[in-house]
Formats: sequence, C-alpha cells, structure tokens
Amino acid sequence: MPLVVIAPISLYKGAVPSTKRPSRPQGRFAAKHGKMLEVLGLFRIVFKSVRRHYKSVQKRAGMGGAQLWALVQVAENPGIKVGELARALAVHQSTASNLIRDLEAPALLTRRRGSEDQRMVRLYATSKGAAVLKRAPRPLIGVLQQALSNLPPGHLDALHRNLGRLTASMRSRDSSARATPLSDL
Repeated sequence: MPLVVIAPISLYKGAVPSTKRPSRPQGRFAAKHGKMLEVLGLFRIVFKSVRRHYKSVQKRAGMGGAQLWALVQVAENPGIKVGELARALAVHQSTASNLIRDLEAPALLTRRRGSEDQRMVRLYATSKGAAVLKRAPRPLIGVLQQALSNLPPGHLDALHRNLGRLTASMRSRDSSARATPLSDL
C-alpha cells in the first residue's frame, strides 16, 4: 500500500508555507511577557511545593493537611470552640465540624460540653493526637501558611493587594475556594 502524505492546505491562494519561526515579542511587550512567565513559574513552585508537603503529611501523619492544621490549632488552644477553630483555619464552620469529626473518630481529639451550657462544645487534643503531631512533617500548619506567616507585614499587605487585583482581573474565578482548605483544592 503506498504511503500517502497529507500536507496542510492554506486558505490563501498562492500562499507558500513559511519556514520562519514565529516572531518573538519585542520591546516593552517582551519584557512584560517575560515577567509574566517568571511569575507563572513562581506560582508553579508554590503549587507543587504545597502539593508535595500535603503528600508528605498524608504519608507520615496518616491524615490530610487540613486535619493536621486543625489538630495543631486544638493542641495549641485547649478548649477552643468550633467557631473559633473555623476562624483560625479560615474555613466555613461546617468544614471545621467535618475536620473535627475526622479527628475524633481515631481518638486524636475529644469534644467536651460545657457544664453550664450543654450547647457549647470545647475541643481538646488527646495524647494520641499529641503523638501524631510529634511525628508529623514540619511546618505543621503547612508550607504556604508558614511562609505567609514569616513575611514582614508590609510584604504581606502588598501581596494581599496584588493578589486581590489578580483575582479581580480573572474572567473565571471561584470565590467559594476562599473557605476551602488548600489540601482539598
């Protein structure tokens, strides 16, 4: 059977295929394009680093990154309430309740009801929970959370402003992700 080669056909009469490479951006546009690519590369480093950290957490601690961070908050704040935990993790209260349920099942934390008000629930890490924290990879709160915590206030403010501008300029964005743990994205 003969070999048939199909070549692209130009829509323009008499056009000859070009052997030139596509032109590169010039001048100010080239500098801006190059900077955009550098920033994109930095985002990739952040995303991959976060993903790698959470895989390490899962392997060494046997739980997700959000669960570990919740357990840390409870261990560092004995008697913390569910709403306070949700605020400390910047998640919805129902998400915090799910994290608590996941930590309570293997006896890593306990809930205790208030003596005066039975509706008020306080959370406490157990000795088993403390043991998990000892073997968990550092930083316990997550690599991105720790890096953000380490930034000087002025840098954190500038990053906040600029990421706000970035997300505002995106045509497609999911604002509900604001209250989703990073390990669940």
